[in-house]
Amino acid sequence: MTDRLYYDDSYLTEFDGTLLECAEKEGAYHVRLDRSAFYPTSGGQPFDTGTLGDARVLDVYVDGAGEVWHALDRPLAPGATVRGRIDWPRRFDHMQQHAGDHMIASALWRLLGGVTIGLHISGDVSTIDVAMPEGVTRVSAEDIRRVEDDVNERVQRDVAVRCWFPEPEELKTLPLRKPPTVSEHVRVVAIGEDEMVACGGTHPATAGQIGLVKILGVAPARGKMRVSFVAGMRALNDYRACFDRVHEAAALLSTATENLPGHVAAMQEQLRSAGFELNRLRRDTAVAELTAGLEAAPTLPGGARVVSRLLEGDINLIKEVASQLIKQSGIAVLLGVRTGEGAAAFVFARSRDVEIHMGRVLSEAARPLGGKGGGRPDFAQGGGPVEVLESAMRILKNKPTSV
Repeated sequence: MTDRLYYDDSYLTEFDGTLLECAEKEGAYHVRLDRSAFYPTSGGQPFDTGTLGDARVLDVYVDGAGEVWHALDRPLAPGATVRGRIDWPRRFDHMQQHAGDHMIASALWRLLGGVTIGLHISGDVSTIDVAMPEGVTRVSAEDIRRVEDDVNERVQRDVAVRCWFPEPEELKTLPLRKPPTVSEHVRVVAIGEDEMVACGGTHPATAGQIGLVKILGVAPARGKMRVSFVAGMRALNDYRACFDRVHEAAALLSTATENLPGHVAAMQEQLRSAGFELNRLRRDTAVAELTAGLEAAPTLPGGARVVSRLLEGDINLIKEVASQLIKQSGIAVLLGVRTGEGAAAFVFARSRDVEIHMGRVLSEAARPLGGKGGGRPDFAQGGGPVEVLESAMRILKNKPTSV
């Protein structure tokens, strides 16, 4: 079985190994060594990259027999001794994320009773899935702050990180946060005095090397609580990006960064007021224009005048316009507003004295064109292609009172 050198030294970046086997598969060359410092994908931690001799390492994985395989971009000769070189920035980043995971999981368990059931380290953000008491999938901002403070206080104290393979008798006595998922060759990671769990990943020697841990968010995921976080340089880069954006926004608004929330809130209120006023003006303008054109509007055999128009705005606007128009007698209204390329939302309405079922008109006009809609005799809503308006007009002309 492959001697996994990273178990003893996570900081080992170069090593020599004898190549035992090389096989071509799916466009890559898969090799097995007698010893390797490359970490294979497992436990939510991605594989290491780097080089073996002059070949690039594309993937590292473990087969069913526990052997470590390296997928390369070119073949290597079996029996040769090759020098392996680990991509250290990637390795150390994963060490920081994995240790951050342990510390967040420990704080969630001690402070909130959450049991971590999964870790995923991606290229930008890491996530932990947590089973919380009573199945809750969200916690308060105050609780998240407690967890962050607990983790970073231990980071700043630079508590020790220890990784070892305890003997079976010792393993029985250890206060593990949760039971191991394997029964043999159990490796234990302890961080400080209050985090201890079985883990085969790579970690820094002390918590201080993590630098900083920041929880980015908490959200439900498959019935559990998913915690997103960044650690180490990722946390610094996240802070730097936020810092730059906040200062850029403050400069654009000619205000200090501490005044941004109040400034933005005031702008939102101004925009809401302006939006209300714009909608009022649009409504009044549309009502006035459509009313002015009633004399020239098509008249059905029953005497009702039909107003049909595609307006600019939203569904609420055409609902208000329709409601205003049908206050007059003898009016049937077919209004639409664009919702996308060739698509629209519709409101069909009529005055009390007009005997037309507008819900049926809309349904009959929309469905053959792939749209949908319906409603009461006097008021209906739906959506579909803009051609629904023309179809509805034809229906009204053909069935002015029996629809």
